[in-house]
Amino acid sequence: MPLETSPRNVARPARRDLANAIRALSMDAVQAANSGHPGAPMGMADIAEVLWNDYLRHNPANPEWVDRDRFVLSNGHGSMLLYSLLHLTGYPLSMDEIRNFRQFGYRTAGHPEREAELGIETTTGPLGQGISNAVGMALAEKMLAAEFNRPGFEIVDHKTWVFTGDGCLMEGISHEVCSLAGTLKLGKLICLYDDNGISIDGEVAAWFSDDTAARFRAYGWQVIDNVDGHDSDALNAAIAEAVADEERPTIICCKTVIGFGSPNKQGTASTHGAPLGADEIAATREALGWQYPPFEIPQEIANAWDGRDKGAASEQAWNDLFARYELEFPELAAEFLRRKHGALPESWNEFAAGKIAEIDTAGAKMATRQASLLALNAFAPALPELIGGSADLTGSNLTKHDGSRPVSGDDASGNYLYFGVREFGMSAICNGMALHGSFIPYSGTFLTFSDYARNALRMAALMELQNIFVYTHDSIGLGEDGPTHQPVEHVASLRIMPNMRVWRPCDTVETAVAWRDAIERRNGPVSLVLTRQGLPHQARSVAQRDNIARGGYVLRDSDGTPELILIATGSEVALAVESAAVLSDSGVKVRVVSMPCVELFDQQTADYRESVLPAAVSARVAIEAGVTEGWWRFVGTSGRVVGMDTFGQSAPAEKLFEHYGFSVDNVVSVTRELLD
Repeated sequence: MPLETSPRNVARPARRDLANAIRALSMDAVQAANSGHPGAPMGMADIAEVLWNDYLRHNPANPEWVDRDRFVLSNGHGSMLLYSLLHLTGYPLSMDEIRNFRQFGYRTAGHPEREAELGIETTTGPLGQGISNAVGMALAEKMLAAEFNRPGFEIVDHKTWVFTGDGCLMEGISHEVCSLAGTLKLGKLICLYDDNGISIDGEVAAWFSDDTAARFRAYGWQVIDNVDGHDSDALNAAIAEAVADEERPTIICCKTVIGFGSPNKQGTASTHGAPLGADEIAATREALGWQYPPFEIPQEIANAWDGRDKGAASEQAWNDLFARYELEFPELAAEFLRRKHGALPESWNEFAAGKIAEIDTAGAKMATRQASLLALNAFAPALPELIGGSADLTGSNLTKHDGSRPVSGDDASGNYLYFGVREFGMSAICNGMALHGSFIPYSGTFLTFSDYARNALRMAALMELQNIFVYTHDSIGLGEDGPTHQPVEHVASLRIMPNMRVWRPCDTVETAVAWRDAIERRNGPVSLVLTRQGLPHQARSVAQRDNIARGGYVLRDSDGTPELILIATGSEVALAVESAAVLSDSGVKVRVVSMPCVELFDQQTADYRESVLPAAVSARVAIEAGVTEGWWRFVGTSGRVVGMDTFGQSAPAEKLFEHYGFSVDNVVSVTRELLD
């Protein structure tokens, strides 16, 4: 096997042989699974070899080292490229995992699934999501550096590298996030584009004829075009040029051959999403000069790939720098470590409880979007990690608290992001910030536009990310803008998403508790669903206030065992309370249950749930200004749901509520019919 001298003056196998190790592992694993995508890993192997051996700053022995470079495989269908790299460089991903690619119980899933301890930074597969997460990571790095770095002490100084393909760039979200990345001057974001001209349906020229280089130049990116993706020297020069420009993000457009090395299939769609087949793999081995059996890496190649010693040295240099930083700036260092570990400030529990009590004492009537701002103003001064923004609706979402300072390309020291009209991109970027760590991101838009961001919400839930979604204008209560803007099915659709926690609070106190829960929840996203219209404050005991955090609780009760239970959320809680008063005056024993978070209520003990919704009381009515789906399990077949299973209309809110049955008269009528 030919040897060449590396930049570190150590004799090592030729670069092509190192890249061929990726090709062999990828085609063999896909063949063994009889499922997968060998073409992208084989086509990008030379690019990966140069980046991972010469530029990527990481430590396989400590995948979660805080100042590591981030690497994102946005074209996640090429997952064997990432798994090969992780195995070869020394991450805790065994050859047994490679052999069992795509098999049950193994961590080498068909598309990479976030496992920081393995070096997998994010879950990719839905195209465009990875590059969007990477923008969030690069933004987090820039903001964290602005906050903590001091002259001579650049403790935050890492790059975000992205591999992407045609599919990611065809997805509309790539426009949203790459446009913003250019505006924010994310100079440590470097994207290597696998420009192979092939997708599942064949040659992309018939449906993807964009001038990609011109597009990214228009965004304000540095563009390095027409780089031979199989020429290591050309790749090295291009990456060095990218690294040198810290003002602009960079895209390196690499011309590659999909399935490189396969004599009969390279350059065609047949290598994209199917095994090469035993005969073609044998021919590919011969063409590449790879003389080893499946899943065998010769020792000299394994030694050349091993990145553990180099990684340990890089981390030790950073540790030495941080030790000096701790001596020079002890308070900053302590805060940096707190944020790194995701710990809330000392005495947070007492602080948060005190603020909620203050809000309760004030007893103010207001829209819950205003109550959300009230909670933000209460909590944000204690939480420098809280980073917010809105998709061009700041004045409507009320996401900009009194201590907010805008982030710009020239000044990343702020804590508020103007995302522009980019709901999908905004949500995925916030996922990337959560993945990076040291921040709690939140973002705002109208509830109806959560549809635009749906896949980013799903990815947040799937990856168990702390991401707070602020959704205002939550029902027909937004009024004259009409059915295009009036969410009807959205709350129900969010509730059925696994690991998504949805809060629809009824007043200032429930809103503050919802915010506290979102701030404290580390293993999943929270959606805060808020009204445009004003809602009255509900009087509670301290015990009732404490029970808000259980997701559902008794807000008003009857003397003795109730004969009827009204269950409501958000703006309909006040309606339930008013209806209960009328029914009580006529002798009906009514209990009102506020259920601002169904998911949390479901997690309570059976005894607690029975204490709130006793099985013996079968007469139940649920009230929510949205679709009835989801409430029948609480009211049963003998109960009723006051909701709406149609779209709304353009009219003042009060007219709409009356028309669709959200009135005391209708609720009383429905309950009397039920009781009769």
